[in-house]
Amino acid sequence: MSDILDRILARKSEEVIAAQVARPFAQVDAEARAQTPPRGFERALRGRIAAGQAAVVAEIKRASPSKGVLREDFDPAAIAASYERAGAACLSVLTDRTFFQGAPEYLTAARAACGLPVLRKEFIVDEYQVAESRALGADAILLIVAALEPARMAALEAAAIDYGLDVLVEVHDARELDRALALRTPLVGINNRNLRDFSVSLQTTIGLLSRVPADRLVVTESGILAQRDVAQMRRHKVDAFLVGEAFMRAPDPGAALRALFG
Repeated sequence: MSDILDRILARKSEEVIAAQVARPFAQVDAEARAQTPPRGFERALRGRIAAGQAAVVAEIKRASPSKGVLREDFDPAAIAASYERAGAACLSVLTDRTFFQGAPEYLTAARAACGLPVLRKEFIVDEYQVAESRALGADAILLIVAALEPARMAALEAAAIDYGLDVLVEVHDARELDRALALRTPLVGINNRNLRDFSVSLQTTIGLLSRVPADRLVVTESGILAQRDVAQMRRHKVDAFLVGEAFMRAPDPGAALRALFG
C-alpha cells in the first residue's frame, strides 16, 4: 500500500500542476468564494448523534485499487438521492480518476441531487485542491495523515477553515492519531484497514478510543459490513460511520443502508 500511496501522491502533484495551467488559482479561488455557504458536515453528524441515532457518512465510490470496479451501474445523483431517503447524515464522494475511477463531476451531481453535506474524498496535497473542493460545492475535505507532513497538513487545514470547509482527518494508528490531534478539527476518522496488508479489524478503532479527547468526534471507517459491527461500535460509544463498499455492491444502496443501520 505504501507503494500505491506513493504513486497516488506523485500523480496528485502532477494533477495540481496541470490544473493550475488550465485554471489559475485566482479563478478557482473566486469560484470557491462565490459558492453558497457550506451545509455543515460536522453539524449534521452531531445532530444525528444528539438525536440518539447513528450518523452515517454514505460513500459514493465506483472502484478502488484493491477491489477493482465495485459498481457497474454507477449514477452518483441517483445514489445520493437513495442515501438521503434511507437516512444518511452526510455523503462522501470519491473524485480521484486514476486509481478510483472517480471524477469531480460526481461530487457536483451527487450534491445537486440531495440536501446532504458532502465530503470530497480525495488525496489533498495542495491548497489549490482545497479551493477546488469548495468551488465544486464540497462541504468538507479529507486530510490523510499518512500522506502529509505535519506542517503541510496544518496549512491545508487552515486553508479549509478559510473557505468554511469542515475537515475529517484520517488516521490508521496511534502515531498518526497523535499528529491528527495537533489539528483544530474535531473530526477524527479512524480507518480500520491496515495500510500494509489491507487487512481490516474493528479493533483498530476500539484500541485508539482511549487516546481520543472527549471533544473530538470519532468516525469509524472500513469494515462495517453487518449489524453486529454497528452494534459493537455503538457499545463503545462510536456513533459515526463512514461506509462505502457494503453499499456500493448492493443492488439498492439506500436499501442496504437501511438494512445495516435499521
